[in-house]
Amino acid sequence: MQFVTAGESHGSQLCAIVSGVPAGLVIDEAQINADLARRASGFGRSSRQEIEHNTVSITSGLRFGKTLGSPVTLLVANADGKNWSDRMSTFGKAPKNLAREVTPRPGHADLVGALKNNTDDCRNVLERASARETAARVAAAGIAREFLAALGVEVFSYVTRIGTAEFVEEAPLESAPDYKPLDIEMSEVRCPNEEATEHMLKMIKVAQVKGESLGGCFRVVATGLVPGLGGFESGPERLTSQLGAALFSIPAIKGVEFGLGFEAAQRNGSEVHDLITHTKKSGYSRASNNAGGLEGGMTTGLPLIITAAMKPIPTMASPLKTVNMDTLEEAEASQERSDVCAVPSAAVVAEAEVCFVLANAYLHKFGSDNMDDIQAALAAYKKRLLKG
Repeated sequence: MQFVTAGESHGSQLCAIVSGVPAGLVIDEAQINADLARRASGFGRSSRQEIEHNTVSITSGLRFGKTLGSPVTLLVANADGKNWSDRMSTFGKAPKNLAREVTPRPGHADLVGALKNNTDDCRNVLERASARETAARVAAAGIAREFLAALGVEVFSYVTRIGTAEFVEEAPLESAPDYKPLDIEMSEVRCPNEEATEHMLKMIKVAQVKGESLGGCFRVVATGLVPGLGGFESGPERLTSQLGAALFSIPAIKGVEFGLGFEAAQRNGSEVHDLITHTKKSGYSRASNNAGGLEGGMTTGLPLIITAAMKPIPTMASPLKTVNMDTLEEAEASQERSDVCAVPSAAVVAEAEVCFVLANAYLHKFGSDNMDDIQAALAAYKKRLLKG
């Protein structure tokens, strides 16, 4: 299962085409729209979230709510696009009074993208480099999420840090799978702890006053996985590398940890590796989950737990210094509507990326033609594991 997205931040719409989708999968537009709404939520988002409706329109690949096995096309309209029609026209000539973007933002793709593509207008870069593109990813991932749900897999996320405000968990690898999605979504920053939520909100409010932006950390959790997804035979087959690549494809993600992550480097081996256990009822398992559900590039059957770090948003109300590309003199970086903090939103995008990787792992192992055959193959695999 693969997807490709198209569209600019202030174009008329975003588009995603998902191929490799098995036939017979039930799709719910309302669920996809709920994920798009979660991506747009979170305290500290910009005023653009008040403009966009973020609803999906599926135009191919389905008949009567079920996939046909052909590519699925999903469209997400940009409500703000009508206000940019003259500046983002697909054809015709640029308006004579068109204001080019020549003051690239530090921390964004503006400058290096302009140098790479030999353009004197950073808008030719920033429109696609914008995080608005991730709305198409979340829409596309609705297909992967429904596929995983049909196989008993749930993927969710929660925020653990914004700036220096942290949700301190005594045993996160044990508690993470037990957090309730409702508790997470009731928080304005998608954190399941009320006290930590209040600290995070205060930090965002201070940043708003200062014209600053904030980054943070979040966890993505997947439950209901079977052991043996992924591969050990080569680097690209390892689920660890696939997940890492997918998460680092999200704008502003600067670090990814699996299980203990960097903390594992500080411990002795006996304190890191998860002891193997076995019972007749459940088969093989582990006494702990320090590995975060991955061992040797494959799932262990325990919850997958990933922590990711996001840097602060590059566009700020108090802009940083840059260089004007026309005059080569010092200037203030360009400004548009900008989030003060988008960590809760980035966590939802990370869910989307994880869903696609896991969906592909299931398709690779259990077939890809239709849901009945895939579910039958999965059931046979589970039965064999118990015998072992």
